[in-house]
Amino acid sequence: MRIEATLILLCSSATAALAFTPTSRGVAAPSSSRCTASSSSLYVSTEDVAEEQSTTASINDSLQIPLSYNEMILQTSQAMTDALAAGRTRQIVRILLPRDAANDNFGVFQEAEAQTSNSNALNAAESTKLVPTDESWQGGIMQLYRAAAPTTKDILRQLSPTMRDAGVPPKIVEDRTIDESGVDGVGLLYTQIGKSGGDEVKGEDEAEGGVFGAFGFGEESVTLPTLSEDDMCVFVQPNQEVIDSIETLSTQSAASASSSGSSPLIALINPQWRNVDDALDSASKSDNVFGAFASFLGGKGNSMKRLDTLGYETTYSLEGYVCKGGNIRLLKRFDSDWIAFAENDAGDAWVRVGQQADRPRYQDVEKFLDDKGVGFKYARDLGMIPKL
Repeated sequence: MRIEATLILLCSSATAALAFTPTSRGVAAPSSSRCTASSSSLYVSTEDVAEEQSTTASINDSLQIPLSYNEMILQTSQAMTDALAAGRTRQIVRILLPRDAANDNFGVFQEAEAQTSNSNALNAAESTKLVPTDESWQGGIMQLYRAAAPTTKDILRQLSPTMRDAGVPPKIVEDRTIDESGVDGVGLLYTQIGKSGGDEVKGEDEAEGGVFGAFGFGEESVTLPTLSEDDMCVFVQPNQEVIDSIETLSTQSAASASSSGSSPLIALINPQWRNVDDALDSASKSDNVFGAFASFLGGKGNSMKRLDTLGYETTYSLEGYVCKGGNIRLLKRFDSDWIAFAENDAGDAWVRVGQQADRPRYQDVEKFLDDKGVGFKYARDLGMIPKL
C-alpha cells in the first residue's frame, strides 16, 4: 500500500510539472526585453496623456471672458488660427454680438444699430456691449444678421494672411443669394486673396425679398465660390436648409486641396440650430422611419451627422444666458474644457465658477453657483447675502 501511494504521488508530481512547464507546451517564457518594451510603451503613453492634460489645464487657466468687442474679435480669431494650425479646417464658432448699450431694456419700440464700423465706439463700454443671441433682439433673426455680418468681416480681416503679413485687408465678398427667402438671416462671406477692390455684396436686392422673393418666385441658383489655399469662407447664421451648400463647398474644396496639399478654412458662425437636443433632435438621430420623420419635422440629427462626416467641430464658443437672476457666460476653445463664468454685481468683471469637459447644462451651472456660495441676484441686490 505504501509503495502504491508513493508511486501515485510521484506520477502526480510529474504530471503537474509537465502541465505547468511552459516549454513542455511549446510556449516560450516571456523574456525580460519584451517586458521592458511593454513597460516603456506604457510609460510613453502615460506621459503623453499627462502632457495633454497639462496643456488643457494651462489653456483653461488662461481663458477669460472678453470685456470689449475688440477683445472678442482677437480671442475668436486667435482660437480659429490655432485650430487651423492644428489641421482643423472645418470649424463651428459661436460668439456674442455687439449691441448698442442704450438698447439694453427689453420692450423699447425701436433700437439703433451698434456702431461696428467705428473702432472708437467699439472700445467704449458705454457705447457697445456684447449680448447673447437670445429673444431680447426685437428685430429677430434679421437684426441678428445685421450685427453678425460686420462682426464676421472683422474676424476674417484678423485671420487674413495679407492683413497679418502686410497690413493689407483682404477683399471680402458677402453673398446673400444663399438666403433664398431673403428673411432667414443667412449669408455667405468669403475672402479673395490677391484681388483688389473694396468689399462686395452679391444678391443684396434679391436676398431682401423684393416683390416675390419671400415667396420663392424668381429665385436664382446659388453659385458657390472657388476658394484658393489662402482664402477663407464663413457661413453666417446657417440653418438646416443650407446644409447641402455647406456639404457641396466642403467637398469641392477638399477635392481641390488633394492636389495642393492644404484645404481652405470653412467655418459656420452662430448656426441657427441649438447646441442642445430636444425630443425631435434626439429622435432624428435614429436610422429608421421615425428618425426620417423627425428630421422632416425639423430635427437636426441628420444634419449634424453630415457635418460630423465632413469634419466640422466647435473650435470657439462664447455663449450666455441667465441663471439665478445673474448673467452667465460659457467659454470654450477646441483645446480646452467648458468654463462657466458669472458676472459680478458691479457688472465690470466675470468670476470663474466652474468647469467640466462636457458642455454644462443649466443644472450644472446652478450647482457651480451653489458650490461657490453664489445666491440669487435679487437677494444680493437687497443686501440679504454677500455680493459677488
